[in-house]
Amino acid sequence: MKFIKFGIFAFIFSFGTSLLAQEIIPEPQTQPKFKALEKNGKRKVDGIIATVGDYIILDSDIDLEYIELKNQQVALEDITRCQLLGKLMEEKLYAHQARLDTTIVVTDAEINNMMQERLDYMVQQIGSMEKVIKYYNRKDEDDFKTFFFDILKTNKLTAEMQNKVVDAVEITPEEVRTFFKKLEKEELPQFGAEVEVAQIIIEPKVTPEDKQKAIDRLNEIRNDVLNNGASFTTRAVLYSQDPGSRSQGGYYKMNRKTPFVKEFKDVAFGLAEGEISKPFETEFGFHIILVEKIRGQEIELRHILIVPTVTEKAIREAKEKADDVRKKLQNKEMTFAEAARAFSDEKETRTNGGTLLNPKTQDTKFELTKMDPQLYAIVSDLKEGDLSRVIPDEDRRGNKRFKIMTVTKRIDPHTADYAIDYVKIRDLALKEKQIEAIGKWTEEKIKETYIRVNPQYRNCEFTNNWLKL
Repeated sequence: MKFIKFGIFAFIFSFGTSLLAQEIIPEPQTQPKFKALEKNGKRKVDGIIATVGDYIILDSDIDLEYIELKNQQVALEDITRCQLLGKLMEEKLYAHQARLDTTIVVTDAEINNMMQERLDYMVQQIGSMEKVIKYYNRKDEDDFKTFFFDILKTNKLTAEMQNKVVDAVEITPEEVRTFFKKLEKEELPQFGAEVEVAQIIIEPKVTPEDKQKAIDRLNEIRNDVLNNGASFTTRAVLYSQDPGSRSQGGYYKMNRKTPFVKEFKDVAFGLAEGEISKPFETEFGFHIILVEKIRGQEIELRHILIVPTVTEKAIREAKEKADDVRKKLQNKEMTFAEAARAFSDEKETRTNGGTLLNPKTQDTKFELTKMDPQLYAIVSDLKEGDLSRVIPDEDRRGNKRFKIMTVTKRIDPHTADYAIDYVKIRDLALKEKQIEAIGKWTEEKIKETYIRVNPQYRNCEFTNNWLKL
């Protein structure tokens, strides 16, 4: 894929903490001669070099874009200012069209929450807000926040518009077959060695007494808020064990489609504005929820999570159970799939015999060279049908557990085969169709959008027809 399409399918804004505003892009000899933003110790007036709809692009934006891509370790040896300008114009076109699209809504509250998360991270990395402001060469905190807010909102609009264009593209099995047939033999992709793996997870059991302690603690907090005027937000910061919301006072904004567990959503949408739920349980632990605002199908809430304590005795018993299951497998008392269905505590994999899905492809195959390093360390030396040892592990919440893994199938390195590699071939075909859709959408929107390019950049050879020639 050409550089100018960088980010279309993996657009993730990461405002790098190593961005240095003083660094200037070298000006390639093949490009028109432009003065750097700083020369001989004097700062050049930063001029507008392009306008796309409601957005302007400054000369300094190219410098910042170059440095940001450099920080992301993108290869930039052959990249020119013209190409970077084209990339920025493409992003602004998306953002401009997103603002015109009534189905895309990006609220200031959403951006403010996002900004606060980024600022907390920056302050943690750099040391203080004053250092962050100095680091990014802004006048004061208000100036920095205005600057940062605009960047975040533009990029969020860009991402939403990109996703809408791409998500609308679908592909049929016949189109996949046609795509594969048109590939010449030398064009067929090569796939590395792959494995299919399965696992059995044994988790320590939480006692009823420990669950009740969590419920009692939440009831104490709830009563303190309701009867003594205590701050729910402060209590969330102090006591909640949800790392994703604790620093924000337990704050979340959600609608019916937000990917929260069913139990949480059922309670949240059953509350009136200002109401605090009684303690309830999910797979993450026990919660109470305060609904702050209800806006149509969207609610703003705060919650407190308390995770019941797991005793050392429960951990030992889980390890003993995992050892016992492994012995049953070694003695051929049952198949791995039967043992997973009978004993595994991981509901996502238990019903399909413990088989893992590749999170990147949603297929059962994992390419060894692209596998998660921790998973690779476990399965790379296992032959088909071999068992791993009982492995101490932690779930995504940091809770201790034990697992047994096996390789159910090994596939040697090979040239793409339609029957074996259908999912990968489908993804390649879909990506090609998405690129074509992006190109068509961009061509159409350029025609109907006000665009102006500064004369000093009009000799650029853009991929898109920004000059409308």
